[in-house]
Amino acid sequence: MGKRLIPPEPSDVQEIQLRTALEERYLAYALSTIMHRALPDARDGLKPVHRRLLFAMRQLRLDPGQAFKKSARVVGDVIGKYHPHGDQSVYDALVRLAQDFAQRYPLVDGQGNFGNIDGDNPAAMRYTESRMTEVARLLLDGIDDDAVDFRPTYDGSESEPIVLPGAFPNLLANGSQGIAVGMATSIPPHNAAELCDAALFLIDNPNARAKTLLKYIPGPDFPTGGIIIDTPAAIAEAYATGRGSFRVRARWKTEETGRGTYQIVVTQIPWLVQKTRLIERMAELFNDKKLPLVAEFRDESTEDVRVVIEPKSRAVDAGLLMESLFKLTELECRIPLNMNVLSKGKVPKVMDLAEVLKEWLDHRREVLIRRSKHRLAEIDHRLEVLGGFLVAYLNLDKVIKIIRNEDEPKPVLIKAFKLSEVQADAILNMRLRNLRKLEEMEIKTENKALREEKAAVEKLIRSEKEQWKTVADQVKAVRETFGKKTPLGKRRTDFAEAPEHDEAAIEEAMVVREPITVVVSEKGWIRALRGHQADISGIAFKTDDGPKFAFPAETTSKILVFATNGRFYTIDASKLPGGRGHGEPVRLYADMEQDAELISAFRYQGGRKFLVASKTGRGFIVAEDEVLANTRKGKQVLNVKPPDAARAVAPVEGELAAAIGENRKMVIFPLDQVPEMARGRGVRLQRHKDGGLSDVTTFKGNDGLNWVGDGGRTSNLSLKELAAWRGNRGDAGRVRPDRFLANLKFGRLAENGKSENGKNGGGEGK
Repeated sequence: MGKRLIPPEPSDVQEIQLRTALEERYLAYALSTIMHRALPDARDGLKPVHRRLLFAMRQLRLDPGQAFKKSARVVGDVIGKYHPHGDQSVYDALVRLAQDFAQRYPLVDGQGNFGNIDGDNPAAMRYTESRMTEVARLLLDGIDDDAVDFRPTYDGSESEPIVLPGAFPNLLANGSQGIAVGMATSIPPHNAAELCDAALFLIDNPNARAKTLLKYIPGPDFPTGGIIIDTPAAIAEAYATGRGSFRVRARWKTEETGRGTYQIVVTQIPWLVQKTRLIERMAELFNDKKLPLVAEFRDESTEDVRVVIEPKSRAVDAGLLMESLFKLTELECRIPLNMNVLSKGKVPKVMDLAEVLKEWLDHRREVLIRRSKHRLAEIDHRLEVLGGFLVAYLNLDKVIKIIRNEDEPKPVLIKAFKLSEVQADAILNMRLRNLRKLEEMEIKTENKALREEKAAVEKLIRSEKEQWKTVADQVKAVRETFGKKTPLGKRRTDFAEAPEHDEAAIEEAMVVREPITVVVSEKGWIRALRGHQADISGIAFKTDDGPKFAFPAETTSKILVFATNGRFYTIDASKLPGGRGHGEPVRLYADMEQDAELISAFRYQGGRKFLVASKTGRGFIVAEDEVLANTRKGKQVLNVKPPDAARAVAPVEGELAAAIGENRKMVIFPLDQVPEMARGRGVRLQRHKDGGLSDVTTFKGNDGLNWVGDGGRTSNLSLKELAAWRGNRGDAGRVRPDRFLANLKFGRLAENGKSENGKNGGGEGK
């Protein structure tokens, strides 16, 4: 084998810590992404790729009204001269500038397939053509008048503008989205006429705050319309801080279809929502039976959006149906606001509304001053040339003689007539055909007009007040061009308050209403059987487990669970597992402590009242609506501290209450002696010397006291037979006789009409 050749070590190799190298390189990458890719300039509202696209189109003379050129030609110039990135990414940027559903004021006038609101891709760049719009022309207006600075391109062969003159408030009018390194920007589009009104107010009131400008700019104006349902206070807060979001909904209406029936028609969808994706999402929900109020929907869109939704019946409330769709689909979405932009093109900064407009106005003033100085230099140059022309006209024969006879006429002309080099060059470069135009009156007339213009320009440069007056005139011209009476400038997005709908009704609208039987086992496993099943004896349970509660409900019902910790938990019946298995633990649906046990479970009906009691014999009456919980943590109703615990809950049905203790004593007392509370320890219902409370119930005196014995048999005693146990709240009571309440539980009559035995005590009363 031959010897392995070891290359010599380079003499310029430097050792550097890996951490230091990574930090430096990542910082360079981050700065490049922030400055040259993701964040827009606050002055012209453009990112570098958009700025280079417009500049390249201007160099190709693709002005409004001129002939279109292939988009591939534009993209080729951009990546060849200014933007060393992929052609597809540049073309995607060009396409977005041409889409009237993405840009509020398109900067590119596209011819061909540039995609649509459905999310379809545009045609390849070799098939489409493009040119600039009037808005793009305004952004470039004055670029040849030394309005902005230029810098060399990436290869040094060309030059490109650092920023555009920006005669149009593009940053806020068209908005911008971008994700940099460690920061992002998201600015929704606004109405240009409203921005101009706010800018004019800001010129007169430079210290105005963002909230003051909201009387001119009520909020964004999206190209696809829609309705903003945020409160004015929330909108004001977003603009004052530069961060927030806007809640945007689709615009819809109802159309009568005869015989009292109707259909809902969606005519506008939120910005940047693809209609195809929206329809697919609705189809998924429909197939999963999560839109029970919807009978059918279809997309009838042509150039305008038209999505038709037919309700299940004419009795369905249109507002409630749409609320369920708003909650589940992109018919409602939040559009973020994060006005993180490059201030002066250099410093990333989150600005408020007033700061962004002030940055644009300051840029417009700077552009005005630079253009004025450029024009002043042109006037001085022209006046100098006209002075030379006048000399030539007055001494025409002598000038011609010098030019004909002298080998180097320029120095001779300068010496003979005391001309400057500029004047001498102008005379020598003059064509013979122009000699007839060199009449003294014409020269003097142009000279006078230029001197008057020069005086006005010099006055403008000296006076800040005149500068702002001129800027205001320019802003007024933009407002006139894109006023609210013009088709492009008309506001498309409206403002409204979200209609008030019962959350429970909305939740119910999202679930198919079907009968179920809720079964809870001794060990706290819960499930929902289809239909109302009177007999659950054939249902299988886990080993060492059995039935505890069983009651009818519906998929739209709310299930209330009362535990020994004194808390009520609320579970949506639609979320319960089916009856094929053994169910799932109740603790999967409620944040219940491990040492807490179930006392009762029943269907929420609303409007009822319950008597709740603890082991120590204390309790009170609570309204059913007061125990409904909004979170998984439940709602604390009966305050108990270990070793005390909640023991019983009974629906209030009558004017009398009965309490039985573990000491086999029972007392019957008037229910009006028990206070009604929303939360607390309650009052003493029965006094116990040994043990604690076992169960409570309520009943009507005329009906007597019912209880469920072993075997599920119901027994009854009249009020006359119960005379010995009558007393007052807080009494100890008397010992019950044999065969009376043998298991110390009253039991309940379940909703299906079957009686539950003492073991199942605590089920729902009828």
